[in-house]
Amino acid sequence: MIGKIARVALREVWKHEALDFTRWLEENIEVLNDILNLNLINVEREKAAGSFSVDLVAEDENNNPVVIENQLEKSNHDHLGKLITYLTAFDARTAIWIVSDPRPEHINAIAWLNESNSASFYLLKLEAIRIGDSVPAPLLTLIVGPSDESRHVGKTKKELAERHRTLLNFWEGLIDHAKTKTRLHANLTPGKDNWIGTGAGVAGLVYNHVLTRDGPAVELYIDRGRGNEDETQETFERLHSAKEAIERDFGGILEWQQVEGRRACRIRKMLNFSNWREDPDKWPEVYAAMVDAMIRLERALKPHIQTLRA
Repeated sequence: MIGKIARVALREVWKHEALDFTRWLEENIEVLNDILNLNLINVEREKAAGSFSVDLVAEDENNNPVVIENQLEKSNHDHLGKLITYLTAFDARTAIWIVSDPRPEHINAIAWLNESNSASFYLLKLEAIRIGDSVPAPLLTLIVGPSDESRHVGKTKKELAERHRTLLNFWEGLIDHAKTKTRLHANLTPGKDNWIGTGAGVAGLVYNHVLTRDGPAVELYIDRGRGNEDETQETFERLHSAKEAIERDFGGILEWQQVEGRRACRIRKMLNFSNWREDPDKWPEVYAAMVDAMIRLERALKPHIQTLRA
């Protein structure tokens, strides 16, 4: 014969959160150890943290503090705030939050907190069950906890944020310098992409400043739109037919990129600053070279682009 599991209201098992459940967990900390694969010892109840008191403070196997906050109800912002406050107050590296009903927004918040390397956060759901006429037993389910995957996601987000910040700072400086030399990019707003551009006076033609893996570049980007691939190729070929005159007026060799199987074409000049990202002190030099190259590129191409409008 197999019995059926029945849920029991938590308040029937532990009438008072602090006096009953927290005291019970203090005496039965191995329940947490089993589910979280931790080794918590030296558990203390209602330990002061400023004008507040944390439900439980324990130590892990490396003698680091672990804070535990209990809530025999739906998770709420107040308890999440307390958990973070206690974590910093005790200089802990692990925080455990036990609730009866974890809200989706708090599951997401704990997952987000685990993306950092500052601490490990565990969110558990607490239920009470019995089988037949048995005495009630706790059922703890790990909802979200730290993982290598979450750490990797956090590291990736941090690297991306740093990259975006670097690009934003770089483009701000470039635009400020460009305004002193030309009106071509004067009205641009710096962004987080690896390029900034402005129209060349013909639909689908854009003058871009670009930051590639090989270094900075300036270019005329040609894309007459989806469904107009033939027009894009024709535009490129018409400009390419004037290659000798354009490169003479530019004052150097250009890259004429007509990539087969791709919609867009470009006329590009790469600049020799491969380590621009690592050395911000050289950015003014990069700005000067990019803006100078862009001015010469626009001047060399302008009369030929004007013929496209005829």
